[in-house]
Amino acid sequence: MRITYREACRQAIRDALLADPRCFVMGEDVGKYGGCYAVTKGLLEEFGPQRIIDTPLAENGFTGLGVGAALAGLRPIVEIMTCNFSLLALDQIMNNAATLPHMSGGQFAVPLVIRMATGGGRQLAAQHSHSLEGWFAHIPGLKVLVPGTVEDARWMLAAALADPNPVLIFEHIVLYNAEDELDPAVTGVDIAHARVRRAGRDVTLVTYGNSLPKCLAAAETLAAQGIEAEVIDLRVLRPLDMATVTASVTRTRRVVIVDEGWKSGSISAEIAARLAEDALYELDAPVRRVCSREVPVPYAAHMEEATLPRVDDIAAAAHALVKPS
Repeated sequence: MRITYREACRQAIRDALLADPRCFVMGEDVGKYGGCYAVTKGLLEEFGPQRIIDTPLAENGFTGLGVGAALAGLRPIVEIMTCNFSLLALDQIMNNAATLPHMSGGQFAVPLVIRMATGGGRQLAAQHSHSLEGWFAHIPGLKVLVPGTVEDARWMLAAALADPNPVLIFEHIVLYNAEDELDPAVTGVDIAHARVRRAGRDVTLVTYGNSLPKCLAAAETLAAQGIEAEVIDLRVLRPLDMATVTASVTRTRRVVIVDEGWKSGSISAEIAARLAEDALYELDAPVRRVCSREVPVPYAAHMEEATLPRVDDIAAAAHALVKPS
């Protein structure tokens, strides 16, 4: 069955609502409007206003309500329209959701799922286009998921809801229209491990989210040049599955990390540091990173495109490692 990433997200939410009467959705425009990106369209009519709840423009308030509901035994799915706005709820996410299980000595669980859109590429300008998932991956007590495929978008939510601790799911805005075949034999995915999306022998491309299709396209370009790139989809930014990354780098001896976040203090920096600590002597060339330009994401289409990682940039970085001039 061929479906869009958007429809995969909707089916996942609908399944969760059908499976557990404790589950409900809460966020800005999730009800009558059907979600800012149309993910929750039709759910209000099916499940009613007690389970599909439109909230005021008050991220800190309704995220705190989600924390309280989770503590009380419910299974809330909180939608934050864009990850830029999640900063308004950072106090609730970091100081309450992530810490209460630890501060209570495990007496209280916070089974909260927060979904939010991330990334640029849709000309939504600087207040709606950044990639902040690496910031949240810095916080102990959270699990941070970034589905880069239709299959992961379809099945990660169920695994997140089954987790007793808070889980953040970042859905890239450009991927909502992406289509792919959904294998009917697959009925779940794990939320602990990276995946090898393409095998290769010459260089490893490590990425996640909307940079995954870019890396796969770059790998095709490199293949035409006689370079076989292995593509690793991180999928989970916290906890990082460094074992899969290190195993790939041990085989290929070269690595390019592609991250739509800014290079300074990014998840790409964390991966590079861990490779330097634990796999330095497996590398035959320096670690290279392809990240967004360190500016607020512009509105103009040509400037936005130049700001974000591009297929040609990824291919050029990998080519320079394998066949330096």
